[in-house]
Amino acid sequence: METLTEISAVIARHVSKDGFHATPIERVRLARSSTVTMPMPNVYRPQLCLVAQGQKEVTLGDHVFRYAPGRYGVVTYDLPAVGHVIEATPEKPYLCLFLDFDPVMLGELASRVLPPPGAPSLPIGKTVSDAGTSLLDAVLRLLRLLDDPAALPVLGPLAEQEILYRLLAGPDGARMRHITSSQGRVAQVGRAIAWIGQHFRERFSIERLAAEVGMSPSSVHEHFRAVTAMTPLQFQKQLRLQDARSLMLVEDIDITTAALRVGYESPSQFSREYRRHFGEPPARDIARLRASPGLAVVA
Repeated sequence: METLTEISAVIARHVSKDGFHATPIERVRLARSSTVTMPMPNVYRPQLCLVAQGQKEVTLGDHVFRYAPGRYGVVTYDLPAVGHVIEATPEKPYLCLFLDFDPVMLGELASRVLPPPGAPSLPIGKTVSDAGTSLLDAVLRLLRLLDDPAALPVLGPLAEQEILYRLLAGPDGARMRHITSSQGRVAQVGRAIAWIGQHFRERFSIERLAAEVGMSPSSVHEHFRAVTAMTPLQFQKQLRLQDARSLMLVEDIDITTAALRVGYESPSQFSREYRRHFGEPPARDIARLRASPGLAVVA
């Protein structure tokens, strides 16, 4: 596809090294990897992710999403997931664009765009779809502004609005609207996700979470799982394990200290759950990450 080829060329021109790269466009980041990478956890924020070249996989709960060239993903909540590049070479690296959603711009557009018919009322908070011609054209118009800095302040917001419009008017329209929702089950689940994100180091019960967001325990369990593909306690566990891994890697603290800091009372339980989640005991996993930093890129 000619448009996708040009998108890849623009990204490649602006990112010559592996990793994530900020751009002059406020909410746009570009990613590159010249090799496959190991599965890495991350909290994915509300955003659009479009793969232009190479392939990656992202696992959310028991759902596995595969991105190939011309496929895009939409995330509508802060969700802990695991991603890795599965196809990339130095000659043909993985290239990707990330656009963080501006909730104000999105809310204003959502009020003027009719929702698509037959949309599910509570869809999962992440999906992957094939990008149509209109969306790819809009992304290319935005990326071209990287080579036209004089026009960027004027045309950048218009190009970004066009991308959001294409998403709102397309099959992900209902999912996009949930970002700006302030009422109903969607908003309550969003508040539950945010509450756990702030309190994941603390012990809590489903009953307490339900009271915090104004739902019954059975309802919060059902609807939370529908959106995140996890129970609230599984969600909390992923956040704890990701946080502990980051602490050990960045702050060079020991396993027991990391376990206690993120809320575990038993270092042995922490080590068991860490191994199940990451595939290696904590010490071996951290040593592997330090020995091969190029394989530890978050996809």
